[in-house]
Amino acid sequence: MAEQSWNTVYPRPQLRRDSFLPLNDGWTLNGLSVNVPWPPQAKRSGYEGQVGEHLCYENICSIPSDFAGTGQRIFLHFGAVDQCCTLSVNGQRAGTHEGGYLPFSFDITDLLTGEENALRLEVDDTLSRDYPYGKQHKRPHEMWYTPVSGIWQTVWLEAVPDTGGIRSLRITPDLTGITLAVETDAPEWSVTVSDLLTRTSREKTLRLELPDPHLWTPDDPYLYDLTVTTNTDRVESYFALRTVTMREMDGHTRLCLNGEPIFLHGVLDQGYFTDGLYLPHEPGEYERDILRMKELGFNLLRKHIKVEPEEFYYQCDRLGMLVLQDMVNSGGYSWLFDTVIPTFVSKWRPDSLPFARRGARHRFFEQHTRDTQRQLYNHPSIVGYTIFNEGWGQYDSDRIYERCKREDPTRFYDSTSGWFAQKKSDTQSEHIYFRNEVLHAKRPGQFLFLSECGGYTRGVEGHLPENRKNYGYGKSNTEEELTAMVEKLYREMVLPSIPEGLCGCVYTQLSDVEGEINGLYTYDRQVCKVDRAAMRRIAEQIAAAAPYETEVSVSTDKPMCKLKSIIDQH
Repeated sequence: MAEQSWNTVYPRPQLRRDSFLPLNDGWTLNGLSVNVPWPPQAKRSGYEGQVGEHLCYENICSIPSDFAGTGQRIFLHFGAVDQCCTLSVNGQRAGTHEGGYLPFSFDITDLLTGEENALRLEVDDTLSRDYPYGKQHKRPHEMWYTPVSGIWQTVWLEAVPDTGGIRSLRITPDLTGITLAVETDAPEWSVTVSDLLTRTSREKTLRLELPDPHLWTPDDPYLYDLTVTTNTDRVESYFALRTVTMREMDGHTRLCLNGEPIFLHGVLDQGYFTDGLYLPHEPGEYERDILRMKELGFNLLRKHIKVEPEEFYYQCDRLGMLVLQDMVNSGGYSWLFDTVIPTFVSKWRPDSLPFARRGARHRFFEQHTRDTQRQLYNHPSIVGYTIFNEGWGQYDSDRIYERCKREDPTRFYDSTSGWFAQKKSDTQSEHIYFRNEVLHAKRPGQFLFLSECGGYTRGVEGHLPENRKNYGYGKSNTEEELTAMVEKLYREMVLPSIPEGLCGCVYTQLSDVEGEINGLYTYDRQVCKVDRAAMRRIAEQIAAAAPYETEVSVSTDKPMCKLKSIIDQH
């Protein structure tokens, strides 16, 4: 696979226009050159200055002649900027934004003065825990990693019609068609689905039934093309037909994809990269990570406490990788109360005390949660969300579960991943480290989910970070030792738990991250640390143990041979 550039990949695959102008080149940061879109802490950024709490980006923006015509509004888009920023254009304030993980844009039309225009983006990043911050830490150690600041996704310009523009699409699929909601001020709009049908509507919402519906699964990730037009605008998108539900069978609650029970054979994916930190050196690395995990037999990535650029989710849609998306945590963390006590003593504590005050941090977390749901709603690969992980920043989890479920009832929700479970969740979620034990479904209406386990370490000489103490759970020294430990975990804990109601397992983790060396791959993705054939046998054993049809499929027939050839080419 030839390398791509962040300048050539369209940042918003669910709403594509022809008017796309990347603005990643030419930026300075505090007067020094910086390579955008990587954060200045990353090697790939080339930034040679100190990264403090205040960052000032500057650039000169040249407006194409076809962008500046009458009836056009010009928007400046940022994929993500961490944490709080203010944009000025030609010395005039364009707007502000808070939060470091979601895209935003400003209409800069009325601030432009000519072909060339001065951009100034001032960013404050104190790593405040009032905002979502993920795994970032000012003193990286163990499971806390190098922080990122400022711009860390693509910056780009777009021309949008002044009237009749299409602002958003909301696509809700089922097994026979979709319900399409279009946000536009045009009097009517038309939609075309692949070469199958065309409809015109004056309403905001339209139901589309598809002939011979082709369902989306991990083994057959079929996508339909979608085009929406008005009298002044045209956007391209895509969708898939699939449903996520739960039903009672064999005495347990089972998770279903397209009405059929499925086992979530997953791996934790933190989305860190050696030279780019929060962003890989090029977009194709997302595809390669997905294919690496599919080759090992996995069908799910748990995207851990980070929201990725939409290119990641598009590749999961296209390649057939299920995603469990974590919300990004805010608030404090206590090693004793959030990790040690629930791991070794008790996994319960209340999260809603009558005297607890709810302030700006809580309001922002809930707004960020809703915005994350809306941003990712159209991606068929996303089958569920984690709201709180291991108690980090946890509060009012039952109420927030209900709010999330109202916003998007088409996915499942793991309200309290690991421990501190309250009453409302779609999962009985367990984190088991340091031991193997058979699990039993105990909560009616919730499916049993081993949402983290494993984490066994293996350091590979030449692929370890410098000046970092290694960290993980359980040590091995060779491929054979690590593979044997993983096989033992699935043999003693996962496989015998499936008849007891277990519907999914997430192994920690896809790759090493800095000093945390418990990945199936090294941090640079150069070495697979386990035996590939043994990992595929584990997936086959899961399929054989499951008392129902499953999407775990690692046979050596033509599809897998084709997948292997794709991976070999990379």
